[in-house]
Amino acid sequence: MLNIDKYAAIDIGSNAIRLLIATVIEKEGHSPLFKKTSLVRVPIRLGADVFLEEKISEKNYLRMVDAMKAFSLIMKTHNVVDYRACATSAMREARNGKDIAAKILDETGLQIHIIDGTDEAAIISSTDLKDLIEDNKVFLYVDVGGGSTEFTVYANGKNITSRSFKLGTVRILNDMVRESIWDEVRDWIRENTEMYSKINVIGSGGNINSIYKSSGKKIGKPLSYFFMAGYFERIKEMTYHERIFELQMNPDRADVIIPATRIYLSAMKWSKAKNIFVPKIGLADGIIKSLYNEKIAKELEVK
Repeated sequence: MLNIDKYAAIDIGSNAIRLLIATVIEKEGHSPLFKKTSLVRVPIRLGADVFLEEKISEKNYLRMVDAMKAFSLIMKTHNVVDYRACATSAMREARNGKDIAAKILDETGLQIHIIDGTDEAAIISSTDLKDLIEDNKVFLYVDVGGGSTEFTVYANGKNITSRSFKLGTVRILNDMVRESIWDEVRDWIRENTEMYSKINVIGSGGNINSIYKSSGKKIGKPLSYFFMAGYFERIKEMTYHERIFELQMNPDRADVIIPATRIYLSAMKWSKAKNIFVPKIGLADGIIKSLYNEKIAKELEVK
């Protein structure tokens, strides 16, 4: 007999809002299977409001309400048994972030949890990321978002250190990242990786997934530093419209792809990594795993 349930995760980022619905299949004596069933992405660029005006605009608030109402109906249609909505950098820094979350709860019945960078890194760590972290290897995990980037060093199968920096693609586009921030990131990466003779980077986020898809690499194979450097030079030489038409990028991807690639490439350079692995995991995947783990914990408490 199989037990089949659906869970949902809503990731409210600085560049887009995503709804991930995953089917969890349980069979006695086996590890549960997590199958991505549906992914909906809405390009509401909250960071463009917050990083410039320090608040979410009325226009984007109304767009958020529409999106969350739609997500609620999609979850209902899928018979989702549990969900969680997490907001990161943009809503965290917005002066009206908590008020917006409260108004959305009244309007849609969906509760938004505004989390910090540490919580975000911890949630992501509950994903299949741990399956990639081999005991005899060292990795620098880089999760690039619109408002911030989370860096984590894994060695000997363990989380050694983590840090979140206000180095995000939407911030960079709006010229809100001082050169000193880049210097801080460089110094932190060097300080925490220089003791290792060999290190690889693990990248997550919509931008690195887009780069990986365009590379034509087989799943599981890494991208080299030389590939990333060549890709960076190529997209920099193209206009915004050329990236949309010739590379078939979404309009809200075609601008942030350049700062995102710069962040990944810089992380590889400063850690002296020759390769970057792209496992296609992120905050939404971590939320799904967290919901399932909480369900299991409750069942054990009852017993």
